[in-house]
Amino acid sequence: MSGTDTPERTFAALAPSAGRAFAGTWWGHAWLKALEDTALDGQQLKKGRRYARQGAVGAVSVRPGRITAVVQDPDSSRYRGDVLLQQLSDQEWDRFLGMAVESAGHIAALLDREMPPHLVEDAAAAGLDLLPGPGDLEPECSCDAWDHCPHTAALCYQVARLLDEDPFVLLLMRGRGERELLDELQRRSAGQAAGQESPGAHGEGREPGGVRADEAFAAVGSLPPLPAPPPLPDAPGRPPSLDTETGPAPGLDPGALEFLAADAARRAADLLAEALAPDHEHSPLEAELTPEQDAVRLAASATDVRISERLAAGSGRTRAELDLAVLAWRCGGAAALSVLEERWTPGPEELARAHAQLDRAWERGAGPRFDAAGDLWTVVGKGAQLRCGRDGRWWPYREERGHWAPAGPGDPDPAAALATVTDGE
Repeated sequence: MSGTDTPERTFAALAPSAGRAFAGTWWGHAWLKALEDTALDGQQLKKGRRYARQGAVGAVSVRPGRITAVVQDPDSSRYRGDVLLQQLSDQEWDRFLGMAVESAGHIAALLDREMPPHLVEDAAAAGLDLLPGPGDLEPECSCDAWDHCPHTAALCYQVARLLDEDPFVLLLMRGRGERELLDELQRRSAGQAAGQESPGAHGEGREPGGVRADEAFAAVGSLPPLPAPPPLPDAPGRPPSLDTETGPAPGLDPGALEFLAADAARRAADLLAEALAPDHEHSPLEAELTPEQDAVRLAASATDVRISERLAAGSGRTRAELDLAVLAWRCGGAAALSVLEERWTPGPEELARAHAQLDRAWERGAGPRFDAAGDLWTVVGKGAQLRCGRDGRWWPYREERGHWAPAGPGDPDPAAALATVTDGE
């Protein structure tokens, strides 16, 4: 590809794309609709699609008013195909630039290589047609066809792929290159900002409008209250489906991306609910999770076994170890997970407090007998265990198939925690 500061760009021949849609964006589809609404012979378009899929289109040259490429027939004959598109006049470009500079969103979208509908709609309101319509794509080919032939159709199908990646390709066809447009938009934005800040904008000799900081602070008591916060949504937003005709890039898992997007929406909804809660200012800040802890949190909401397997491998666990960690997470989040995976020795005060609570829960001599080892207190003959967390809570565990598994939430009272796995005995 040539530099974007020149009035012409050349794109290397694209690889064959069997089974892949030529356009994924709405503006790419609009380009193809203009082609298909223009051509009179659908068979020629069908051949052009086949040529494009087979990689028969050579390097594509894009310049104001014209796109060009050499297209090879199945018999190895080569033809130069051109497609012409009317350029915008200087007056029309002036209206487009004036419209674009009024909206920071328009400029941001173009910089993100996007052409949102509202940009095209605003341009149309200013009397500008950015996207081609029926009859706007005029073909010229060395095969001497008078209408769209397989060569010009193949060229248009390939250009749809280029437009998907970069809408500045369309703007170059309409007459202006990317560098020229961005420089002009920057110049106009700077001029607009300078005009707003100039003394003349506020009257000769007057300072720009505003309120002094000390005056604003003194007026706090007289200001009206803030409006009520917006109501919580009924449910988190649903992420868009990534199951499209266009195949994913190598190494990209659409299912995993959809899962992460849905998780982000759930977390955002939880954070919003917490922020709008009446006692939000008194809520303790949650500690940041390690990648290994966050993998368990994600696995706790995963329903796809492939995602669970990837999370297990990524966090350095076997699938069985991840399932056990998920069970702990569901009992009490990061605190319960640390009880499962970390060993420590409680101090004398924690142990004395636990013995006193257990003594109060049973008559003398009627309580359970424990085999205590650090933070692990195993009930003799019951298949039950208590684990002391660093937060002072006791967590119940149950023996299952020779392994200890989390059995419920933690409790500051070891007797109450133990009742979870001994049915209150």
